[in-house]
Amino acid sequence: MQKMFVRFAPTAFLISFTILVLPAGTRAQSDAAKLFKTDCSPCHGPDGSGNTQTGKALKAKDLRSDEVQKQSDAELAAIISKGRNKMPAFGWKFSPDVINSLVVYIRQMAKK
Repeated sequence: MQKMFVRFAPTAFLISFTILVLPAGTRAQSDAAKLFKTDCSPCHGPDGSGNTQTGKALKAKDLRSDEVQKQSDAELAAIISKGRNKMPAFGWKFSPDVINSLVVYIRQMAKK
């Protein structure tokens, strides 16, 4: 019996780890997508292009552009948190973890 436990323990651990960790990453992406849709897309558009009526009026950055994508994660997080130019600050509304998940979401926009 003990040999069987030792033999299957690594597999059981890997399965348990995958079940616990993978959904959290997927959930964070899903949450970031929802937040982006409600709080960011009115200006930046659902695709991040800034091609919305409000985005054009405010000259919102195309989040897929090299100009935005070349910035560090810390720079993007600071912009989301503190705001810049006509973009309002969201640090009062979002935790640092949520802001970091939005940065990851923005990074993925350039890959689409």
